Amino acid sequence: MSESQKIATRDAYGKALAALATENTRIVALDADLSQSTKSVECAKACPERFFNVGIAEANLISVAAGMSTMGKIPFASSFAVFITGRAFEQIRNSVCYPRLNVKIAGSHAGITVGEDGGSHQAIADISLMRSLPNMTVLVPADAAATRWMVQAAAEYEGPVYLRLGRFPCPLIYEENREFKWGKGEILRMGKDIVIFACGIMTAAALEAADLLAAEGISAAVADIHTIKPLDEEFILEMTSHCGAALTVEEHSIIGGLGSAVAEVLAGKSDAPFARCGLIDSFGQSGSPEALLKHYGLDAETLATRVKQVLAQKQA
Repeated sequence: MSESQKIATRDAYGKALAALATENTRIVALDADLSQSTKSVECAKACPERFFNVGIAEANLISVAAGMSTMGKIPFASSFAVFITGRAFEQIRNSVCYPRLNVKIAGSHAGITVGEDGGSHQAIADISLMRSLPNMTVLVPADAAATRWMVQAAAEYEGPVYLRLGRFPCPLIYEENREFKWGKGEILRMGKDIVIFACGIMTAAALEAADLLAAEGISAAVADIHTIKPLDEEFILEMTSHCGAALTVEEHSIIGGLGSAVAEVLAGKSDAPFARCGLIDSFGQSGSPEALLKHYGLDAETLATRVKQVLAQKQA
């Protein structure tokens, strides 16, 4: 993991989309008057004739994207995650997922690390909303490299895709030439005492927590669950069985997100101690990203403590 250069996944998204659009004329970019923030502005610069700002109208954004997809285009619709999944949920459900149209939805500024914008702008239920819809694929990149792979993979995939992106710069985890495995969990660090299943920017925090635990003689495996849906159920069961305990970590509510998805897999199939880290039925609030992560127990030190609590159950 490289701390020397940190890149927000929204920045990587904008550059990846622009590069892809210059190669593939079927790709069109749409935004709800937030292109400077979502970074779809990069596509507007590269291919202005295939960029469309629909204004502050997320429902219309999705409807236009759905219509374009029926004409053979590959639309990438971008806005803040809290707005594009919330205000436009009905259109995503009925105009994209129900007819299984080829629309890619990019939700930027997801999670509490939006920071000072506060709870009204912090998407903490977007994974829950999107994974509940039939035909929807849900991707959560952990770094810039993973974001670029996922934009490419989403463009090649025929069907609805939700791509969760962040504002907060995060460390580089993956090598550029590593192959992206659609729908497969990725082992980033092997261990034997517990497995930490993470997604998005929490993947880096999980790796940092594993380093802290290693200094105390605790061997924690870290797995990046970048594809929330379809979920790699076999991988989750295998890693939980191998380690005998599991913890999920997400910058999202523990209701309906990664933690819920993993719990659904383990229910009735594993007796291993298991816990979820994330927002516990609460909204975010205004503050610096670092302060908010610590407040909600999503910093490396608190994660290491949670691991030890789960291991205490394992030993009881």
